[in-house]
Amino acid sequence: QVQLVESGGGLVQAGGSLRLSCSAFGRTFSSYNLGWFRQGPGKEREFVAAITWSGTSYADSVKDRFTISRDNAKNTMYLQMNSLKPEDTAVYYCAADSSSFAVRSAPDYWGQGTQVTVSS
Repeated sequence: QVQLVESGGGLVQAGGSLRLSCSAFGRTFSSYNLGWFRQGPGKEREFVAAITWSGTSYADSVKDRFTISRDNAKNTMYLQMNSLKPEDTAVYYCAADSSSFAVRSAPDYWGQGTQVTVSS
């Protein structure tokens, strides 16, 4: 029903910043709760952030450093990542779901991921 495409990943020094984008095709983001997940090397995929009708939420590991936002008119979601740490290195995935609960655990729709590498 909807295709999600991430962009904006890359290599950055510790302490630097990146902004990830997630664009939707086929449907608008206004119909969905949205989120970001990541999977580091040798690790399980983990929740990073979500934005729903009621507000935003973040994993403890990224609070005060990452900011999730959305532009419904552009069918685009963003993840602003500041003060990056080597442990933030991962493939980052955007996700969407009609449920504000499922978007944090088992979203219906996923992007293919974008690599973020933070060097020390």
